[in-house]
Amino acid sequence: MHASTTTGAVQPRSGRLAGMSWAHFLNDGAANYLPGVLPAILISLHLSVALSGTIMAALLVGQALQPLVGLLADRVGGRVMVAIGLCGSSLGGAMIGFAPGFWPLVGVLAMIGVSNSFFHPQALAGVRQLGGTRPGTAMSIFMVGGEVGRGVWPALASWVVVKWGLPSLWVLAVPALLTLPFLVRWAPKLAARHPDATPIQWRRHAGPLSRLVAFSALRSMMILSVVTFVPLMWTQAGGSLTEGASFITVMLVVGVIGNLGGGRLADRFGRKPLLIGAMIVSVIMLVMFMAAHGFWLWIVLGVLGISLFATLPLGILIAQDILPENRSLGSGLALGLSNAIAALGVMILGLVAAIWGPQAPLWVAVIGGVLTVPLALGLPEHPSSV
Repeated sequence: MHASTTTGAVQPRSGRLAGMSWAHFLNDGAANYLPGVLPAILISLHLSVALSGTIMAALLVGQALQPLVGLLADRVGGRVMVAIGLCGSSLGGAMIGFAPGFWPLVGVLAMIGVSNSFFHPQALAGVRQLGGTRPGTAMSIFMVGGEVGRGVWPALASWVVVKWGLPSLWVLAVPALLTLPFLVRWAPKLAARHPDATPIQWRRHAGPLSRLVAFSALRSMMILSVVTFVPLMWTQAGGSLTEGASFITVMLVVGVIGNLGGGRLADRFGRKPLLIGAMIVSVIMLVMFMAAHGFWLWIVLGVLGISLFATLPLGILIAQDILPENRSLGSGLALGLSNAIAALGVMILGLVAAIWGPQAPLWVAVIGGVLTVPLALGLPEHPSSV
């Protein structure tokens, strides 16, 4: 009787976790397909390549709100912010193709970034809850959905633009809008933080959190540099829009192996050694990419994706363990604030690309990757816990 009850309890959690991963696929796909169509947007709106970093920053800087949204999410509980985030990201993605100029485009991208901030903190805290005694595995499954979305949608969006033009991007919002009624059932309803709960011990957490945010920002800058400047580098060399977007797809989709493997290995062997090893491999792969040609470009990008994305679920789990009293806030700091800082870095790298070419930002990203290793050495190692 007991075994039957246990099996029945596990199955709904597995189904809900799959549903949350699907929602993550749709949200991050809508919020991150811009690089795949960025060359077409620059041509359509008669914009300089120097603005490429600024356009990407407009998309990502709204993620700086994630810590504030995380605080609010912990205070009010529930799950409504997850649905608001998916709805806003999808509608914003649908509007990209209708932007008539630079500033309207920036406004639409800012809307997407803010919506993305609403989706992630509650979703990440809820997924950890669904994971039970295997939070790393659950986080990996959830992150896979997001990374596949980030990888597939740039190529899909570029195909839509080549086939029907920029205004047709609205069709990509339809699956998310159809999913919203189901998301309300899939997302765990989080308990509101009690007013008398233990306050956050900021002095105790400041050092580890600062190191983690710096690590995550530099890691994100590596990812964003490849995602932003490799398609531009390819199209400027005479390649097609869809081929340039395919580089992003290969790195992010193959990186799913890292998402799954990173969480599972961390549950068994610990998070910090995996972070350090993965970042060393990432630096080597990025250097090799800039020296590679032909078929080897795809192989190196795939390995780069695996190593970089193996670190994503681990950083979030470490942040949640540093702030166990506010896990949504921890998630927002590890993901949102670090991405926003990285976005500001990419905005500066747009100017670097305009002066020295699209390959120059990748060398800056290599230096940032080297700096992640000592930062990872200083991070705390927590035992696996719910």
